[in-house]
Amino acid sequence: MLSAAYLPILVQIILAAGLAGFIVVLSHVAGERTKRKTAITDTPYECGVKGEGVVHTRFSVKFYVTVMLFILFDIEVVFLIPWAFIYRDFLANHISILSPILFFLGVLVLGLFYEVKKGALEWEK
Repeated sequence: MLSAAYLPILVQIILAAGLAGFIVVLSHVAGERTKRKTAITDTPYECGVKGEGVVHTRFSVKFYVTVMLFILFDIEVVFLIPWAFIYRDFLANHISILSPILFFLGVLVLGLFYEVKKGALEWEK
C-alpha cells in the first residue's frame, strides 16, 4: 500500500514529530517551576538591568512600509543573481537576454521612483 519511494519521507516525519515531542516533554520535566507569581518572575530580564518604562512599544506604520519595500527590492535583487551567472552562457549560444533583464530593471527603477514620489521612504514628515 505504501510505496517504497515515500518511506524516507515517512521516516523523516516520524523523527521530526518524535524529536518535537521529546523536547516538549523534556522541557516540562526538567523545567523550573514556580508555584507563586512574583514581581521578579513577571518582568523581562536583560543583561542584569531591570527594565524601565513600557515594555511593548508600538511601531509606526511607516516602519512596516519600509520593511515591506526592503523585502520587495531585496527579492528582486535575488532574481538578478542567477541572470548574472548565466549571462555568459547565453552569449556563447548567441541568445540575447539583455532586453528582458533591462525591462525588469526598468520596472524596478520605475517602482523605486514611484515610492520616492509618494514619500514612502521618508521616515519622518
